[in-house]
Amino acid sequence: MISKPVRGGNTMGALIYLFGPGEEHEHTDPHIVASWDGFAPDPGRDPAATLGQLRDALDLHVVRYRAKRKFAKHVYHRPVRAAPTDRILTDEEWGDIARRVVAAAGIAPDGDEDGCRWVAVRHADDHIHILATMIRADLTQADIWEDQYKVEAELTRIERQYGLKDLSDTRTRAYRDAIPKRATGAELRKAQRLGREGTDRDRLRTAVRQALAGAADEEEFTARLAAQGVLLGVRRAPSGDVTGYKFALPTGDDSGPIWFSGSKLASDLTQPKIQARFTAGIDQPSHPTPERSTRPAAGRHHASTTVERVYPVFDDEQDTARAEAVIRGGLEVLDTLAATSPPLSRKEIHQAARALEYTRITHTRAADAELRAMRSIARELLHAGPTSGRGEDGTAAATILTSLVLLAIVIAKWHAAQGHQRQAEAAHAAAAHLRAAYARHAAKPLAHLTLEGRHLPAVVQDRQEAALRRALPADQATRLLAEDTWAALAATLAQAEAAGHDPHALLAQAAGRRELASADSPAAVLTWRIRRDTRLPAPARATTPEERRTNAALSRSTTGRPATAAVTATTQPPRPPVPPALGEGRPRR
Repeated sequence: MISKPVRGGNTMGALIYLFGPGEEHEHTDPHIVASWDGFAPDPGRDPAATLGQLRDALDLHVVRYRAKRKFAKHVYHRPVRAAPTDRILTDEEWGDIARRVVAAAGIAPDGDEDGCRWVAVRHADDHIHILATMIRADLTQADIWEDQYKVEAELTRIERQYGLKDLSDTRTRAYRDAIPKRATGAELRKAQRLGREGTDRDRLRTAVRQALAGAADEEEFTARLAAQGVLLGVRRAPSGDVTGYKFALPTGDDSGPIWFSGSKLASDLTQPKIQARFTAGIDQPSHPTPERSTRPAAGRHHASTTVERVYPVFDDEQDTARAEAVIRGGLEVLDTLAATSPPLSRKEIHQAARALEYTRITHTRAADAELRAMRSIARELLHAGPTSGRGEDGTAAATILTSLVLLAIVIAKWHAAQGHQRQAEAAHAAAAHLRAAYARHAAKPLAHLTLEGRHLPAVVQDRQEAALRRALPADQATRLLAEDTWAALAATLAQAEAAGHDPHALLAQAAGRRELASADSPAAVLTWRIRRDTRLPAPARATTPEERRTNAALSRSTTGRPATAAVTATTQPPRPPVPPALGEGRPRR
């Protein structure tokens, strides 16, 4: 269950909302399920009761209190919402929950006859609204010190008693500090009114993260902010030292920009945290190829190798510093990958990065070595430049995305072992988005390889199967051979063998890099790892024996004809479309 209070000064306004149709007519059958004495007038069920009567009853002690002193925000409004997966609770159950919540909050403690007046209104299956006035019968203000922590502790007990989804792991200070700062209701309504996908806060946080990803120093960071149109404000001490950052997006009207400090975006976007990243340093990219056109693919291949090397960090459940370093660095890698990827997969990678934000570990100083390594590959991706998603770029994208899917799975397992259910769910969500991005890059090259593998000579197929059975345990080999992607792996092994490599050695090396058992398709993982390690060219469309015989026959049928006839035969009749190779020009014959 989730619950957060709102303070106000208009009892009637709150009642009109609770018993009204709602902003989008979503309220159904509004009625009271519990109240301070069990006899509050219910305008939802009693035709004789009015909102004015209920308002007067709730405000009774407030009116008497205000006769002697001022008190502005006397309304305490606390919604309590069940999880979408929870069963529908009865009115009696909601009434019991409401009484326990107001007691925990200090509104109406158990056994206190002078407690505040309150009602719990239900107008939907999954939540109630508790509306209270803050003046007690003895004309003192209610003591609600640290009410949120007390209510959340009671909600944990309620969840366990009623068999509801347990959200206790989200009620820790560490979790609150780790997750991005949530947008307010007003910000959400503004985004909806303007037809924007996200709020100003969310869009600004994403822009700041993308400007920070792979940046080497403050100068580069501020330049990249300016390139994205983000306004930067710097707070300085009297000595001139920088003590804080604030950010804003231009509004394009006379209202002026709305500024957010770094701490209001995320706990790791404060000026001290950002400066700590720059102090830790970053490696400058070294390109293994002088050709600019091949740098995006080379950068992605190198990044995938680095990502696979950090999997063992999560073997130690207690090493939170190294785990936080990999997660924080992985977030930068995803932001950079999204910025340099084609539209084909950019949105899914961006959504994966936003999900990974919820897996961070706070109150932990990230280990410098792992953070530097991950930030360095983010910088290398940035400097390698944007990718087309075709040919070598497409296979390299599939390779790095495969590595990142497995990293997200490893992070999910680590959090689950720690009892961090929400962080584990966020990591699984990131993995799902990365799988979707991967499928868009891998589908065509895998199809080409599968077709090629199915038409390998039987002796070649048998030789690759024998290599697989020697390199992997029997159960893993059996699983791989049953996969549809086995043909693609067989084709890759045959190509590597033709290039002078030993298939058995390649398989043993690729399978030894961890997390193969976590993959949806181990055969696909091995395919991309082996192609990367052996630098095989991007798969081109394979031709079947039938196609080769047909092409040969067509070639013979035009031999000896006059040149004009040959031109006519090859240019005038429409030819069936042939899927092109991914960035390789014509298909291979």
